Amino acid sequence: MSADDRIEELTRKVAYLMDRTAILDCIARAARGHDRHDVELMTSTFHEDGIDEHGFAVNPGPEYGEWANKTHAAASQAHLHHITTHSCEIDGDVAHAESYVLGGLLSPDGKTMTLLGGRYLDRLERRDGEWKIVVRRSTAEWLGMTDSSFVNSKIFRSQGFLKGTRDQTDLSYQRPLNIDSEPAQRW
Repeated sequence: MSADDRIEELTRKVAYLMDRTAILDCIARAARGHDRHDVELMTSTFHEDGIDEHGFAVNPGPEYGEWANKTHAAASQAHLHHITTHSCEIDGDVAHAESYVLGGLLSPDGKTMTLLGGRYLDRLERRDGEWKIVVRRSTAEWLGMTDSSFVNSKIFRSQGFLKGTRDQTDLSYQRPLNIDSEPAQRW
């Protein structure tokens, strides 16, 4: 193999890795946007003509964040979306991704938690050099409830753990992150 061939192969591999990373970053930004109720962040992951389907709820991408925040706020006081197994097929400027998601939603009274396992099935496109979602279809594979009253116990509350907030007062937005900055909330 000639040096030019090796450089060409390396260039293709690096481009693929860069695309994969940008796609996974887009999907991770959407999950972070959910958990921080950051409409701007969620909206930034969809193209203007993007569409999201969650069950019978089908929302244009630019409107999805408001709907998601309202839906999550009605059912929980806190939640986390965990992106786990991720596969991706890239064909030029179009990609199809499947991302497993584990979600935990703490009930408004803090006594129970809903656990959900599902997948995001995404078609993404690179437009103007940026990968964003064009179609997202969400599956629900399993759902369960568990006791979470321990978060209200004296022993847990006395530990002073940081508590995430559903806005930009969350410490994850702090730059630079400092240990001496007082968090917006503690348990």
